[in-house]
Amino acid sequence: MQYHLNGFVPGDPDIAPAGPARAVGENGLPSHVDVIIAGCGPAGLCLAAQLARYPNISSMIVEPKSGPMEKDVEEGISEMPHVLINQARIHDMFLDVMKNAPTRLEPDYNLKIADLDINPNGGDYPVTVHLERTDADRSGRKEVVHAKYVVGCDGARSTVRRAIGGKLHGDAAHQAWGVMDILVNTDFPDIRMKSIIQSQNDGSILVLPREGGYLVRLYVEMDKLSETERVADRGLSEQDIIAKAQRILHPHTLDVKEVVWWSIYEIGHRLTDRFDDVPEDQISTRAPRVFVAGDACHTHSPKAGQGMNVSMGDTFNLGWKLISVLEGHSDPMLLATYSEERRATAKALIDFDHQWSRAVSAKSDDGQDKVPVIQRKFVEGGRFTAGLTVCYETSVITGKNDHQSLASGLPMGERFHSAPVVRLTDAKPMELGHAIEVGHRWTLFAFAPDGDPGDTTSAMWSVLDRLQNDPASPIKRCIEAGQDPDSLLDLRVIYQQGFRDIEWGSLHPALRPAKGKYGLTDYEKVFCTDGTGNPDIYDLRGIDRTQGALILVRPDQYISQILPLSQTDVLFSHLNSVWS
Repeated sequence: MQYHLNGFVPGDPDIAPAGPARAVGENGLPSHVDVIIAGCGPAGLCLAAQLARYPNISSMIVEPKSGPMEKDVEEGISEMPHVLINQARIHDMFLDVMKNAPTRLEPDYNLKIADLDINPNGGDYPVTVHLERTDADRSGRKEVVHAKYVVGCDGARSTVRRAIGGKLHGDAAHQAWGVMDILVNTDFPDIRMKSIIQSQNDGSILVLPREGGYLVRLYVEMDKLSETERVADRGLSEQDIIAKAQRILHPHTLDVKEVVWWSIYEIGHRLTDRFDDVPEDQISTRAPRVFVAGDACHTHSPKAGQGMNVSMGDTFNLGWKLISVLEGHSDPMLLATYSEERRATAKALIDFDHQWSRAVSAKSDDGQDKVPVIQRKFVEGGRFTAGLTVCYETSVITGKNDHQSLASGLPMGERFHSAPVVRLTDAKPMELGHAIEVGHRWTLFAFAPDGDPGDTTSAMWSVLDRLQNDPASPIKRCIEAGQDPDSLLDLRVIYQQGFRDIEWGSLHPALRPAKGKYGLTDYEKVFCTDGTGNPDIYDLRGIDRTQGALILVRPDQYISQILPLSQTDVLFSHLNSVWS
């Protein structure tokens, strides 16, 4: 994280200087906003946290409840460990980001969206949002706010989805499950291990240890439901979950001392037919104004931990596009790519959940040498649950894979898979992917071919010349507009040599740009290997050492282009088709 660019500012660098306060009327609400978000779940808060960092974007997030939620793998797949974390803590992290951002955005609790009116020809604020108070002393009172965009993160019974004519389609497994966080004594030896227990006749339990050493979450397979029955009809309680868990675990004992939280649900696999408000016959001519995300557009079982993950993926995809449009960098038609991309992802999620839900309930294969069905499915699904199988198709923001051979370990359209590097100027080992900044800015990772980094006749030097001086280059455009050179495109170069073998002063001037009001030098544009000869990022991600590669990464960390160093014209054309 870089700070002090425009002068020394004491205190916590995560707390940004406050922007203009939100203008409100007598009802405490603004009359007009750029974006209204419905719902303070992970999808809504993820989007709000992104928008809050931009003081020129006015937004609000409404939630019918009176306050926030109560507190309470394959090797090498990621540099991050596989952990289970309380959803409320994720919410709190987003709330902290919002509170510390320039807009100081906080949720408007005790408010829900009751209805929407959308007028595509209604000027700058074409969506009229009808809000309803939910607090006891003002329950039912109506309010109106006009918005440029509305995002419905308001759950499976989404009002926003209904307002745009969307419906959930799919099927139900007619199977009830109970989930509970408990403090418990048991003689089951693996209670602190992530495990799956399958009984002979009574069903299955998923064991997920929680934080603190004592808390544990159990997912308990309950009873089958009839074709017309809903789980609510059974009137089940936490005692029913405990009793069923005890039967499944027998002859081991389960002495529950405290139930911290519990819920009973039925498995359903449903997908909406509308991710935004644009009719099919107008998709190519009209930009969307209303979107749905998270459970509002896809519902499934929670056992693979994908509800929160995929929901946040929805709004992480949408967030940078809204920012780019509202900041004036991109045409509003960019927003049409949200539905294209996330519908395919949601479909893959539903298909995966069908398989996973059945595997959890399936009996193990007979024979000692066979791998149990559930274990096999867990391993097979590891890349999916880590988010590495999402692959966006060719579009205005994702190119073709004509040059995939230049970076065989970074598949076109998939999330940029980080790997270790060393930052040149301070010899700091780090993950290259951590250089990507959340927001609207794109990142260009330029992997150098072998050869002297200071060679002024090299292919890399030519690329850097064009990035700095070509009128078609976004870096040149930003410089001429009096902005920092990396305001739109963040250039990062990776050399094959170790940090002791590269002379900083011999590198191209584009790699030590002047930024901010003082024209301070940015020292964090260049990375290299550790020089030990061990497998490095070129080996780990299949980068062609002879030719190098240009890897263009979208703001949501998905790979947009893979190009040879000779095709900067294609790079500029691609970027200028995204930016206005």
